[in-house]
Amino acid sequence: MRESRREEPLSADHSGPNPAFDPDDTSPVGAGEKETEPRRPRRWPIVLVVVVAVVVAAVLVSRSGKKSAAAAAASARASGPIPVVVAESKVEDVPVYLTGLGTVTPLNTVTVRSRVDGQLLRVAYKEGQLVKEGDLLAEIDPRPFQVQLTQAEGQLAKDQAALTNGRTELSRFQNLFDQQLLSKEQLDSQVATVAQQEAAIRADQGAVDAAKLNITYSRITSPISGRTGLRLVDPGNIVHAADQTGIVVLTQTEPIAVLFTLPQDDVPQVAQRLKAGAKLPAEARDRDLTKTLAQGELLTIDNQIDPATGTVRLKAVFPNQDLGLFPQQFVNVRLRVDTLSKATVVPSAALQRSPQSSFVYVVGPDQKVVMRPVEVRLVEGDTAAISKGLSPGESVVIDGLDKLQEGSKVAPRPAGTGAAPKARA
Repeated sequence: MRESRREEPLSADHSGPNPAFDPDDTSPVGAGEKETEPRRPRRWPIVLVVVVAVVVAAVLVSRSGKKSAAAAAASARASGPIPVVVAESKVEDVPVYLTGLGTVTPLNTVTVRSRVDGQLLRVAYKEGQLVKEGDLLAEIDPRPFQVQLTQAEGQLAKDQAALTNGRTELSRFQNLFDQQLLSKEQLDSQVATVAQQEAAIRADQGAVDAAKLNITYSRITSPISGRTGLRLVDPGNIVHAADQTGIVVLTQTEPIAVLFTLPQDDVPQVAQRLKAGAKLPAEARDRDLTKTLAQGELLTIDNQIDPATGTVRLKAVFPNQDLGLFPQQFVNVRLRVDTLSKATVVPSAALQRSPQSSFVYVVGPDQKVVMRPVEVRLVEGDTAAISKGLSPGESVVIDGLDKLQEGSKVAPRPAGTGAAPKARA
């Protein structure tokens, strides 16, 4: 649909004044029409400012709510006592230990070898068996040595008969010499013959003894009491006295020793106690120092310090009747070198540390805690010996420490009495 437009008729008189024309107006033609049109306002900056203001207000309100809740919680906590577990300081004798890493070492280790050559007939032990000194371990064929014994005994009997005859001749020669019927040279010759026969008898007796000894060596017995290892030679093999491998290895396990090391700074303390004749108890413990494997005592200190490590080796002996220690086993040795008599002790869990010193929380009669600086003399396991700052009988906090500060009100519960009491609202 076409829009109808009305055209204004032009005036016939173009020279006449035009009331719509202003000679002082320098604006271009049509400018008046554009200025008379209304402008559309831009609204998006206002909307953006409003949104930002709303978000900021929401964040502030949220933070204010959290602070109010935290303050309320803190106020609630402060309003009631804090449940804690306490323990009383006591007077006890505290042992002083030195700990070193050690290796279980048998007091005696023997490689059993054959002392004669021959065929191994049988093995009389079981691998890993505990044997006593003198028990039969193996047997070698004794028949060759029995033959040698028979030959030696025969030669001995022959020479004994010759000696008997020689002595009879000597007696006859002596009578003839006395009657001056025999020369001195003949008598002396017979004396020498008898002496040779006596020497032959002694040699024959040595051969007999050697044959008997070889028969004894054909039965291999245990030289010590200990534990057998794995079998090194099977029955039926020919063994020799020169063999280096041996037949079996024996290790003495009762008693048994432990070689361990301590820093060189600890040597004077140990040496003084040994010089005074004191017996220093030793404990062999597992890797975690939680289980005691055996108990014994220190035997000796090595005669020199290892310059490469700055440590010294010590040897402790353990009865090991229950076989709790095994050769070449790694253990921790705790050597008791002294005892602190009548020391004030508390559980080590009560100790707290600050940049200045160690301290404990002491519960006062008003059920409020006081931060008490202390001097720790020794910490041994779960026990701490206090040399200064704490008196016997005072209660110290050992659990619930993370919520405490100077002057906090607490609800104490002795250790080992069940669940901790709840704080009052």
